[in-house]
Amino acid sequence: MNKNIRLAVAGAVLALSATANAGIIIPAGDWTLDINGNVNAYTNYTKGKDSNAIVGGHAVTRSAASVGQEDKYLGINTGLLPTWLGFTGTTRQNDVDVSFTISMQPNVSDNSLQGDNNAPLFRQSFMTFGDKSWGSVKLGKDIGVFASDAILNDMTLLGVGAGAAGVYGNAGGSGAATTLGGIGTGYIYAAWKGQVAYTTPNFNGFQATVAITNPNQSAGTGNQDRFGFEGKASYSFAANDVTGKVWASGASYDTSVATVAPDAGYYICSSAACSTGTLVGNTTGTTAHSYTASMADIGANIICWFRSNWLLLQR
Repeated sequence: MNKNIRLAVAGAVLALSATANAGIIIPAGDWTLDINGNVNAYTNYTKGKDSNAIVGGHAVTRSAASVGQEDKYLGINTGLLPTWLGFTGTTRQNDVDVSFTISMQPNVSDNSLQGDNNAPLFRQSFMTFGDKSWGSVKLGKDIGVFASDAILNDMTLLGVGAGAAGVYGNAGGSGAATTLGGIGTGYIYAAWKGQVAYTTPNFNGFQATVAITNPNQSAGTGNQDRFGFEGKASYSFAANDVTGKVWASGASYDTSVATVAPDAGYYICSSAACSTGTLVGNTTGTTAHSYTASMADIGANIICWFRSNWLLLQR
């Protein structure tokens, strides 16, 4: 069996993309199998800039006598890009390129008693078919079309980035499977969703994708009465010492919110007892209603190479 092993940092960066990068290439009859992935783990030290601590998601005044009220955390966990193991198969039959991709993302972030309470992620399960002359069609679960270029071009993708908003514990390994990178501080998370997407051929660097998707549903959401619509267009270029990519994308969803009963809320505490201060939360309840959410983004990633010319003077 011939195996062609190619290792590159770019393979880890683009492991999230629809087209998996080469890892271990295995010929299998009419098919070519590609096993790819990466391991991404960090030791982290996080410290709050003031005397407040985070307990149960609520900001309280730190008390040295109270367990769990600390302004710093230590942890060993995954960065923004999770540990990744993917399987891709490709073939060409009847003048059509056919492929499938299935991937899994084991956790590093888990400091529970047993150390295995966090369930692994399964972010990709899709197939594609197409040809360079007319484009390709994707069916299955993959990263969303809207805002996907922003996350895939995030310079913090291989790093830790931010912990979850307002919760130091995720940086300590007790919360989410990954850290947030620039999500929420520069762009919206593209999310992973079922989709049917069409991508045009590559016209000298220009390419576009349109898709219908399953909108990500939040708590209290009612019935889904239509698909989400997502699309993007991008242009990649290379000229002398400058390479880059510019893109724009958009999305539209219909959202129906079910009636939600009021709850007791909670306090933004002015004391460690968390019994006084400003009451917040869904204290009035929510009446059923519907609305359309529309959004757009635009971005660019440009790389400049600087070269130095040296002149050797001889006597």
